Amino acid sequence: MSRSTTRVRRLSMDAGRSVPGPGMPGAGGALTPAVTGLRIGVAPHRLWAATESELDGVLEHARLAERLGFDHLIAGSHLLDTELGPTLEPVTMLAVIAGATSRIRLATSVLILPLYNPVVLANQAATLDRLSGGRFTLGVGTGWHAGEFEAVGSPFGERGRRTDEYLATLRTLWEKDSATVKIAAAPSTPGGPEVWVGGGSTAALRRAVRFGDAWHGSGLDPKALRETHIRLRDLADAAGRPEPAVTVGGFLVPPGFDTAVEAPGHHLGGARPTAASVLDELGELAAAGATAYSLWLPVPTAQFADALAWVAEQVVAAS
Repeated sequence: MSRSTTRVRRLSMDAGRSVPGPGMPGAGGALTPAVTGLRIGVAPHRLWAATESELDGVLEHARLAERLGFDHLIAGSHLLDTELGPTLEPVTMLAVIAGATSRIRLATSVLILPLYNPVVLANQAATLDRLSGGRFTLGVGTGWHAGEFEAVGSPFGERGRRTDEYLATLRTLWEKDSATVKIAAAPSTPGGPEVWVGGGSTAALRRAVRFGDAWHGSGLDPKALRETHIRLRDLADAAGRPEPAVTVGGFLVPPGFDTAVEAPGHHLGGARPTAASVLDELGELAAAGATAYSLWLPVPTAQFADALAWVAEQVVAAS
């Protein structure tokens, strides 16, 4: 048995004994590092899989992430096989994972909202919220791949306006007492699942203020997050609305692991990360206002479980 496989099994067994259940002290990110206070999540497959078979292990990886104490799992969204490779439909994938797990939260990061019928999605999200025990978060964005919009007959140039309209529709349909049209099953979470709104433009930040429980950024270093947080706070003040929470996603190739694909932009912990540099940066991100950090691991699928174990041991469980 390899040393890395032994580490996965040992950490999995230890986490299985120590992670509290829902409602117990520390549940929902029980092992998140005290040094940062952030809720740490992860995608259950490598970044930008090259083949569909590399996505077949998401259930195994989801169960492992739960046992290791991660706070949440994330799922990306593309309708077509783009240059980023094959992608599982996120609501369906998270619904299957919900049935295979009991504690870990589930989030789309992000679902391309204008590609979906908002009434159908409102019902899907409410159903997943109810059957998962309120563990689902709907993270949304406007999208960037024009071919996907053409494939579904949705005007690419109207994606921002449609995202605003669809978010308003979702919120209305989830409010049991205000909707004139009732979806088939109401969510168990009052007002519907938590909503994260992605995007770095001023329009996206305004959208987060208007509709979001949180703004969801990507690939930001602490300086960029501080600057964005100030913009978000100013927009919330100008609109007379509460400031949404701040969540961030990013990339990490743990030390000693191979890089399967070169992810663009900033990497957590720097170009040559160590456990110390990763924890230091997470602490700075928390100080800049972040409440959660979601990881994409661009490592080979054969190394993915070991990479999860490294993050669990060096980051999630560090205190």
